[in-house]
Amino acid sequence: MTNSSGKLKQMIDEASTIVFFGGAGVSTASGIPDFRGTYGLFQQKRGISYEEMLSREHFKENPEDFYSFYTKGMLYPEAEPNGAHKAVAELEHRGKLAAVITQNIDGLHTIAGNTNVIELHGSALKNHCLKCGASYGVEKILEASGKVPYCNCGGIIKPDVVLYNESLDSYAIEKAIKHISSCDLLIVAGTSLVVYPAAGFVKYARGNIVLLNRDATAYDSYADLVIHEDLEKVLYEAVFNEN
Repeated sequence: MTNSSGKLKQMIDEASTIVFFGGAGVSTASGIPDFRGTYGLFQQKRGISYEEMLSREHFKENPEDFYSFYTKGMLYPEAEPNGAHKAVAELEHRGKLAAVITQNIDGLHTIAGNTNVIELHGSALKNHCLKCGASYGVEKILEASGKVPYCNCGGIIKPDVVLYNESLDSYAIEKAIKHISSCDLLIVAGTSLVVYPAAGFVKYARGNIVLLNRDATAYDSYADLVIHEDLEKVLYEAVFNEN
């Protein structure tokens, strides 16, 4: 066990109520690229920015182009939970974890076994018809093979994800802040903490804070423990006590 894993393990052992707040870096070990890393989606060149490509306006005005990118760049049906997801699920199994707050849309925390998952940006596994409201799984999107998926009623199907220029669900924000402000250990992992309002959630913490991220963040000074290492390895070792 590394020194960092040992320090995190001690904080986990001493905590009674833990909240895990994760970003894209939690899922990179599952083969899902992040946005702002060296090989992230934002580093790849296209004619328009990814904020524009994944915006509400682009979805409405050019759904063909939206789905051509979304299906290839945002859906990873073969991805499975990695060691970090499994460690977080284990904390809930032990009765220590109150909630998972995630900026990811991949659904891997739920697949790993967590039951109280607050998906700030929605879930790519859920979709609905804009005309009749019928619900569809991700399979319906994949069946369209990059083309616009249509409901049986003829309406366009939209992913249940928060696109750029759309607001986060106020209820999800309220729940996230409530959990963060009432836990005695907040573990923040795999997020650069630059996207608001989620980035500002750290300020609501009243207990100990651990920031586990590859790169430094603007909130490192708020933390009781800062770890700039492989988060999957550190979390897995800290929870499963790997030597």
